[in-house]
Amino acid sequence: RKQDATFTEDDIKPGAVAKPKLAPPYGKRSGFVPRKQDHFGGGGAFPECHVAQHPLGMGKEDNKLGSADTSQTIVPTTVDEKGNVSYDAIVKHGQGAGKNVLSKHNELLPKLHQITEDDLKRPDEEELLETQRRTEAALGKIVDFKLQAAQPKTLAPQPGQASYIKYTPVQKGDAHNSGAQHRVIRMSEMPTDPLEPPRFRHKKVPRGPGSPPVPVLHSPPRNLSVKDQQDWKIPPCISNWKNQKGYTIPLDKRLAADGRDLQETQINDNFAKLSEALYVAEQKAREAVEMRSKIQKELMMKEKEKKED
Repeated sequence: RKQDATFTEDDIKPGAVAKPKLAPPYGKRSGFVPRKQDHFGGGGAFPECHVAQHPLGMGKEDNKLGSADTSQTIVPTTVDEKGNVSYDAIVKHGQGAGKNVLSKHNELLPKLHQITEDDLKRPDEEELLETQRRTEAALGKIVDFKLQAAQPKTLAPQPGQASYIKYTPVQKGDAHNSGAQHRVIRMSEMPTDPLEPPRFRHKKVPRGPGSPPVPVLHSPPRNLSVKDQQDWKIPPCISNWKNQKGYTIPLDKRLAADGRDLQETQINDNFAKLSEALYVAEQKAREAVEMRSKIQKELMMKEKEKKED
């Protein structure tokens, strides 16, 4: 049986310069067990060595040699309640606990079969009062916050009482500290000016991303035909007053764009009534004129007969 060709610190002679021991060339790696990072040469694992390998410290629990924390990048395999592998753990990895990530198709479908009569019944009096109380509390909190923001700020806190600190200096003697063995320091806070502008600029940190939106399901792409392309062809918008690009527009297209054909002409009923009334008045006037002319002729005939007699 061939022994594993491992490299240890005993192989390095004292006083000699430690040289990095590289892996044997390809085809001569029988029995070679890579253990150190120098064996990999900054690359990956050797597929012909059937042992546990950790290039760049990947896969180790104490990842000290790796540049990235593999515990945060490797997602453990989990299963759902039916025993199937839960692949949505990759999507939910690194998200907050309060985020609702929709990653399955059945989460987008309406769950009408889960709605019962208890869910559709009206709430009782206790639930109404509880909901009203919580709504009033939430609205009151918002109103109080608005009122506090509108009110003037509180006065600056007054400095507290002074504190005394006693210490013994390191350098002792008559030449230092005026010959005193101990010193007492009075520590007090300086009063702050309420009109002083702020010394530091507070920057608002942007809010983190919320829950991702519900994904939109699209139908599979279809090849567009020539008719579909012509239907989707939108002509350029041309004004009735300006034609800066100098397009030549036929009159029928101009009238069609005007929208005159889209409006149906509707005649009011009063026009028919008026025309009928005028027609009746004209007939009556004609009859009156004819009657007057007939009577006038009869009178003239009677006068003529009297003159002849």
